[in-house]
Amino acid sequence: MFLPFHFWALGQALQGAAQLDGFLRWTEQPLVKLAEIGLVLLLAAHMAGGVRLLMLEFLAWRDWQKSLLAVAAAVSLAAGLAFALNVV
Repeated sequence: MFLPFHFWALGQALQGAAQLDGFLRWTEQPLVKLAEIGLVLLLAAHMAGGVRLLMLEFLAWRDWQKSLLAVAAAVSLAAGLAFALNVV
């Protein structure tokens, strides 16, 4: 859902400053901010899980790698919270 809205916002910018300003005012709504925070949290979780998977694939297996899932979850939660603090 993000990409169609992103392209639509870019299209609003092409139509003029007034159209883009109207869209930017709409993005200040609390529900839109909450959705944006959720998107960043999910993207961070996706990235952290991918890094964890790459580490499992390319590094020699060790017992400490079992805790990589917890580390990946903590990194993604920290990224989402940092973004939320910046947005709010």
